[in-house]
Amino acid sequence: MPSACDSLIEDIEDMVSSSDPTPHERQSARKSIIPRSRKKKEILDNEELQADSLIPGTQKIWMKTWGCSHNNSDGEYMAGQLAVSGYKITDDPSEADLWLLNSCTVKNPAEDHFRNSIKKAQEQQKKVVVAGCVPQAQPRMDYLKGLSIIGWYKVVTVCNWCLNACTYCKTKHARGDLASYPIEELVERARQSFQEGVCEIWLTSEDTGAYGRDIGTDLPTLLWSLVEVIPEGAMLRLGMTNPPYILEHLEEMAKILNHPHVYAFLHVPVQSASDSVLMDMKREYCIDDFKRVVDFLKERVPGVTIATDIICGFPGETEEDFQETVDLVKCYRFPSLFINQFYPRPGTPAAKMEQVPAQVKKQRTKELSQLFHSYNPYDHKVGERQHVLVTEESFDAQYYVAHNKFYEQVLVPKRSEFKGKMIEVDIYEAGKHFLKGQPVEDSKPFTPSITAPLQKGEVSGLMQEQMANGIQDSASMSSSPVWFIGSYSLDREVLKKLGVGLALAAALLAFIVEKLY
Repeated sequence: MPSACDSLIEDIEDMVSSSDPTPHERQSARKSIIPRSRKKKEILDNEELQADSLIPGTQKIWMKTWGCSHNNSDGEYMAGQLAVSGYKITDDPSEADLWLLNSCTVKNPAEDHFRNSIKKAQEQQKKVVVAGCVPQAQPRMDYLKGLSIIGWYKVVTVCNWCLNACTYCKTKHARGDLASYPIEELVERARQSFQEGVCEIWLTSEDTGAYGRDIGTDLPTLLWSLVEVIPEGAMLRLGMTNPPYILEHLEEMAKILNHPHVYAFLHVPVQSASDSVLMDMKREYCIDDFKRVVDFLKERVPGVTIATDIICGFPGETEEDFQETVDLVKCYRFPSLFINQFYPRPGTPAAKMEQVPAQVKKQRTKELSQLFHSYNPYDHKVGERQHVLVTEESFDAQYYVAHNKFYEQVLVPKRSEFKGKMIEVDIYEAGKHFLKGQPVEDSKPFTPSITAPLQKGEVSGLMQEQMANGIQDSASMSSSPVWFIGSYSLDREVLKKLGVGLALAAALLAFIVEKLY
């Protein structure tokens, strides 16, 4: 089914043709250029700089992303492209020259935050560029008028978009139909990422389980190809998959989740335990299908973590329907549960249905949240000895965050030698959403990746011979720290898209100059 906004949105890929020179070709061409000396014009102390004094690399950009890991991958790619073009990404919105806002359209609150951020930027007289699902689905909204809008093509996800047509979801309108990347390209991207020091890879998409249905392959085939290039100690995490597209692969998925280089974790949204509600949602499965997935994986993958989503107060949901959902949570005691109060998205079929009263929706959401917080899923883990992979810093900056084989969050002491390493810990405390681990004495951290991770300010994908020849971009030469692409490699496909990134950077510069002067 074609996207509702196909007529409004052109593919950003059309900006770059196959005949255009690649960034590497442009770089090579520079060797034959002889720069001409230019006489410097003295500038008086009180002379004001003109607009043409602004050069790429002197502007600061603040970026905010809402939504899923798919959206976050977009954000990191944009940040990397801007960094490689010389722009500085700042964590302080007040000092930024421009705000880049990457939006989510799945739920009203995310869009409300997005809209409020635009208003705040305008009040502070900041220049604004918007990206993500909202401007792609609703490019003619009043509050988007006069703003620069970006629509992005995916470069790090296994496939774009999905095969579903859920009545409550607006993402389908924003992103379109399924488009999977070839296995060989994804494997090459993973291989190069590990060579650059990455120790963990996420596979993301609106529906990872649907991968390959448009190109004659499937998710297990991709996963078996990927695990062959994962170095010892590094890990692979699977993204969200809906029940219909995982049912036919349960045997293979169980084998893959048992693989030592793959987290025994799967996010399978159920949304409701009522078949009548699932039918109104057009979810294309019944509750028995979901239970079959969970029961099979729990039996074949001991300790597996199943995360799920639930919508409270979907149009037409009766008290009996809701109680079926409550019973499901009581039965499985999901360790990770995302509870969402239903919000009607404008333009979706669900918005035209008879709505459940707001107070009822709120009460059901509260009741389910109380049930979720009534049990502690990790208490039995205390006393265990586990190997965990340390990948990030905690929100309060007091710990490093690691994950065990079941992708359970383990907080460990904040020691620099642990970052990006596999370490052995004894679990001594369990909370609702985390475990705490004490490093085992005499156990040395293990570096899982092939090389040392990129440092802050380094950009993924730059060839070693270029660095040896002294060819550096303005981002890597800057004394100030900048963001980088991180786990995403500039393979052949991405090199083509680097042209898009450079075009974006040029457009941003032109936009800044035009608005400031």
